[in-house]
Amino acid sequence: MQTSFLGLSGGTTVRDKNCEVLKLSRTLYGAGLKVAAVSLLCQDARVFDSMMAAGTPCPYGGKIGDKAKALWLANPKEAPENTKLRRDARKKAEAAEEAEEARQDAEDDTESELGHSE
Repeated sequence: MQTSFLGLSGGTTVRDKNCEVLKLSRTLYGAGLKVAAVSLLCQDARVFDSMMAAGTPCPYGGKIGDKAKALWLANPKEAPENTKLRRDARKKAEAAEEAEEARQDAEDDTESELGHSE
């Protein structure tokens, strides 16, 4: 609002976490901490998935390259939420659980049939 003698203005700030991550990563990289910079970016599912797809997996526990990939594949629950690796692991676990339930049901049916024939 503005008059000929007086002016008023207002505003607010918005915290952009993505911008913060980029700035922190750039600072780490500039300090020579390249693995730490990449690790910070890898907390984003999109970056994590693209790194895995490119064959350059995100660092895992200080390990890089094929060692990191093996560790990610062995521990998919450690991957950031909403990554392909984590979704695939969840689907695999659900399928295994359903197969186990089906096996249990078939086993129970067999026991039930055997019990009635005696």
